[in-house]
Amino acid sequence: MEQETPAKHAHGTLPLSGIRILDVASFIAAPVAATVLGDYGADVIKVEPPGEGDPNRTIAIVAAGYPKSPVNYPWHLDSRGKRSLAIDLKNKTARAVFDRLIATADVLLTNYPLTARQRLKLEYQDVARVNPRLIYASFTGYGEVGPDADQVGFDTTAYFARSGLMDGARYDDAAPAVTMPAQGDRAAGLALATAILIALWHRQRTGKGTKVSSSLFANGVWANGNAVQAALVGAPLPKRPPPDRPRSALASVYRTKDDRWLQLTLVREDRDWPAVCQVIERQDLMGDPRFADIPQRRANGAALAAILSMAFATRVFADWRTRLKAYSIPFAPISRAEDLIADEQAIAAGIIVPTAHAGMARTLAAPFSLADVPLPPPGPGPSLGAHSEEILQEAGLTPAEIADLRASRALG
Repeated sequence: MEQETPAKHAHGTLPLSGIRILDVASFIAAPVAATVLGDYGADVIKVEPPGEGDPNRTIAIVAAGYPKSPVNYPWHLDSRGKRSLAIDLKNKTARAVFDRLIATADVLLTNYPLTARQRLKLEYQDVARVNPRLIYASFTGYGEVGPDADQVGFDTTAYFARSGLMDGARYDDAAPAVTMPAQGDRAAGLALATAILIALWHRQRTGKGTKVSSSLFANGVWANGNAVQAALVGAPLPKRPPPDRPRSALASVYRTKDDRWLQLTLVREDRDWPAVCQVIERQDLMGDPRFADIPQRRANGAALAAILSMAFATRVFADWRTRLKAYSIPFAPISRAEDLIADEQAIAAGIIVPTAHAGMARTLAAPFSLADVPLPPPGPGPSLGAHSEEILQEAGLTPAEIADLRASRALG
């Protein structure tokens, strides 16, 4: 049976122990912020509607882009270590009871549509009256104000498409490639987690709660910062040429003999160009006037790319990895997801870690660490409503009050 013990009881010495977060959110980006804070000891209460709960519980089944597995891996990745309270906030009695829980919380995090927050009395002014020290963390698709504030946003639409990231990743007039699920969500969730931590520190100094906010659109534009800032200063934005005629043949992709791809990225090009010639055993290129300096290598980029393509096609990737590393040439494999499960660096660096979840032996750690804070192995995501009674008892409800909520079907 999956462990349902909340992290706060088992790991009370973690940095955020004693911080209570109400995760009144769905899908991925906003809940990820709570997940990361929960990894470091916060008591995260996942507030879900009775019945089906957060749609992220079933996304791997219903969404075409998710690889299929008997393990509900998105749920366990995004909701590990949380406690689940299944309560119907549309029920007036249940909503009044929820205020008692708000009074005990440090953070309320939500990505509900703005109109839904109004109906449920979950706007900042509603909850601040109950708990003036509360940090209210709001996440939206496109921002709190503006003509598209009420528009539904997902990472494919708001983070990748609207921000210009998707356009910048395509070649010339080729069709944009659709990204894999939740790639923008996880990056954006970290921005909200950062805002929450800053607000908690602000409260520590002032004694006052506040509202913080972030959005998929803002995070996508931030990730696309170089291109957008270039546009802001009027710099031209040329279309991206394909690999056979790159802007720089020494910052491009190449296929190896065993049908793997590698990314070559020479930033200090004049220094590393002779080493590349050594690696591919074409020392004669160092005396070729077409490639004598950076302007010439740019002008003759297609010719150099053709030479490099033929060279890299002669050996398997493992050979090139050894050769390129020996000369300290910046490169990386273009990994497939299945390559990462055995990536020695990912394992050694704590990017992939073991879990305390019998059904999912390994998972992904948050992308940062504290040197003197070893984290316990992550556990599973909670089953729907697994902690409802426990949480309401902590908020001061009597067994009779809890029974009344169940009788009215407002509690799952």
